[in-house]
Amino acid sequence: MRLHELRPPEGARHRRRRLGRGISAGQGKTAGRGTKGQLARSGPSLPGWFEGGQTPVHMRVPKLRGFKNRFRVAFTPINVGRLSAAADDGVVTPEILVRKGFIPDGSRVKVLGDGPVTGALRVSAHAVSASAKQKIEAVGGNVTLIGAEGEKASQ
Repeated sequence: MRLHELRPPEGARHRRRRLGRGISAGQGKTAGRGTKGQLARSGPSLPGWFEGGQTPVHMRVPKLRGFKNRFRVAFTPINVGRLSAAADDGVVTPEILVRKGFIPDGSRVKVLGDGPVTGALRVSAHAVSASAKQKIEAVGGNVTLIGAEGEKASQ
């Protein structure tokens, strides 16, 4: 088969409807537009979002209230009950948590106080809840906060 021999399959192409060419053509007089009304007229067609005069959907739905804080700092939470599984020789840092798959890379960590603490841990995190700090220090561990610039400031 050559390029000049290519043909579309039978029935794939249809002849276009010739509108308004008399009643015997089947699409004469009103040409499939019905009788009268806005859609029967010539001229610019209606936009796709036009709803015939009823209140449009973009005006019917409630709008988002309030605002989004542009300065919000998002933390990835991890409970103290999971820290012992993530610890390397009793040390827990965000880098270790990322390496072991507990948190996504580049996220800030907040340790929360749910679950038991099994052993003494040295925890470094961006934020720690009061109950988590109390549980970690009760079993002989310590908590170090990581500052905003990356340096560590002891709490």
